[in-house]
Amino acid sequence: MSKNEKSTKNWTKLWDEYTVALEKWRVSFQSLQKASNDVQAKYNEVMEKALHESSQSTMNQFLDSWKNTMNKSGLNALKQFGENWQKSMDQSGMGQLKTYGEMMTKFAETWEKMWRK
Repeated sequence: MSKNEKSTKNWTKLWDEYTVALEKWRVSFQSLQKASNDVQAKYNEVMEKALHESSQSTMNQFLDSWKNTMNKSGLNALKQFGENWQKSMDQSGMGQLKTYGEMMTKFAETWEKMWRK
């Protein structure tokens, strides 16, 4: 097997692994969207019932409880997702890709400034 064939085979394997990982992410994202929709629908249902059947004091307790629960579960999960995404960007060649993107952005900004004059 030539060096070029081996390189192509390695690239194809890497691309296939990336595609599998991307598909897992897509499925997870769709699951998160469905869960978010389910939570929103249930929240709307609970709020409608609460508005018709509860006192202001009970409503305030419910809203406080809901805010605390969302802060503990939802925001921590999103924060962790963001941290994990940043870690993956910093690993292997992703950091270099990010640096390249930043460099190209600066180049485009400089180019635009030059042509505006």
